Amino acid sequence: MQIGESFVGSGANAAHVNTVLGPRAGPVGAAFATALATPTHGHAPFVAVVRPGLPAKPFTLFVNKAELRGDEHARLTWGPAQSGVAGGVVDAVAEGVIPGSAVDELVLIAAVWVDWDATDADEVYGNNRDATLGALRAGSCHDPALDEVMAARSTPWNPFFRAG
Repeated sequence: MQIGESFVGSGANAAHVNTVLGPRAGPVGAAFATALATPTHGHAPFVAVVRPGLPAKPFTLFVNKAELRGDEHARLTWGPAQSGVAGGVVDAVAEGVIPGSAVDELVLIAAVWVDWDATDADEVYGNNRDATLGALRAGSCHDPALDEVMAARSTPWNPFFRAG
């Protein structure tokens, strides 16, 4: 199993993507099927597609982290964010981050944040494409290194909070 994380961009159009890649026949496959079959209010996991009828490979479950709020937020989530995730997955296969020979035995879960205040479809698309590829790269090499995590332990921060 490979777990990755990436944050790309700034402001409301930034992308934060978490990925879990693993064998279809293992726990990631079970989680994929369970999440797809059990949507909740405001969260409807779906298979990411490169275009209608052409799913990304490995099959990728897009899970929205932000509850859908309004037509514009739903459009940005299902449109440019989904396209960006699908593109990032295909980029990872093209680069060899995910071996092309393994795509039919793997599944991917991508947990994706689209801010409620996002407005720029092209920026949402590009940031999600880059963040998906970045998360998959990180997962493939088990990044970050423990030394990097330990060096940052006294100053944790994120776009919503900075300690101290």
